[in-house]
Amino acid sequence: METSSREFLERLLRTPSPSGYERPVQDLIRQWASRFADQVTTDRHGNVIAVRNPNGQPRVMLAGHCDQIGLLVQYIDDRGFLYLQPIGGWDMQILLGQVLTVWTDKGPVTGVLSRKAPHLLTPEERKKVPEFHEVWLDIGVNSRAEAEQLVRIGDPVTIALDVRPLRNGLLAAPGLDDKVGVWVVMETLRRLALEDVQAAIFCVSTVQEEIGLRGATTSSYGIHPTIGIAVDVTHATDTPGNERKQIGDVTLGKGPVLVRGPNVNPRVFERLEAVARDLDIPVQYRAHPRGTGTDANVIQLSREGVATGLIGIPNRYMHSPVELVSLADLDAAAALLTAFCRSISPLDDWTP
Repeated sequence: METSSREFLERLLRTPSPSGYERPVQDLIRQWASRFADQVTTDRHGNVIAVRNPNGQPRVMLAGHCDQIGLLVQYIDDRGFLYLQPIGGWDMQILLGQVLTVWTDKGPVTGVLSRKAPHLLTPEERKKVPEFHEVWLDIGVNSRAEAEQLVRIGDPVTIALDVRPLRNGLLAAPGLDDKVGVWVVMETLRRLALEDVQAAIFCVSTVQEEIGLRGATTSSYGIHPTIGIAVDVTHATDTPGNERKQIGDVTLGKGPVLVRGPNVNPRVFERLEAVARDLDIPVQYRAHPRGTGTDANVIQLSREGVATGLIGIPNRYMHSPVELVSLADLDAAAALLTAFCRSISPLDDWTP
């Protein structure tokens, strides 16, 4: 992975972007994309759209969502403890005891999410996973007045953001879902900057995927693509306890995942597979029997329909503070998308 691209990935991961509060990371993406795109725009929803060869045909949309799961300050009690509500899907058992950051207009505020110590829990409380209104964020203040000098109702909250390299080219961080997808899309833009392409390539950092695929819905309507490829994470199943007969066989470091099923246009899948085979890019496969719950779902259904594909980045421990991916899989996904875009001609037929 090129040094500047690796630095861009780490900056993405250290920048907060809970759904609905994506502006800081979109500022970073606009800055990156402006170096490689023919034009960069932001729609009223907040989606950033970077275009290579805007007058080409057909129109191709590459989408990765920049938003991450987070939390929201809902209430401040008399002693200054903050009560939160989730943005997206959290496992409370993983969230308890974590260091969090409140992202305020005045700067980041650190706190710890907790409840009573185990010694003080009743037998019934020990058996029960607490609800959000039963835990609190302690930011180290003594009163509501002191807390309100620092934070406001509606401020977004994330896990403390950091990037931790592991052995064998693995990377651990919160928010890999789906900043790795955005990275792949924007790395493809970088690689296409000096390439001759016939298609118009719209590289989109979509918003609010975690709360209902919202940004991809509006941006695909506005772009009106012929072809749409979503890049999102997919569950790596190479850890204990996974039933591969139910969710497939996906391993970190063995390449991006090509998804097959009703959400994927067969001609798009065949082209991605052929490009991977021709360039000896390793890929894995996963079947999905319905709409996938990714941006590909709404892209496919936009206007009169879009020839849609879905590339998955294998991810261990999704929606946790310790999500884990392989850098080799990211690099291979960017190589695959770049070659796919180069292969497209106005004469291609994408009708199933």
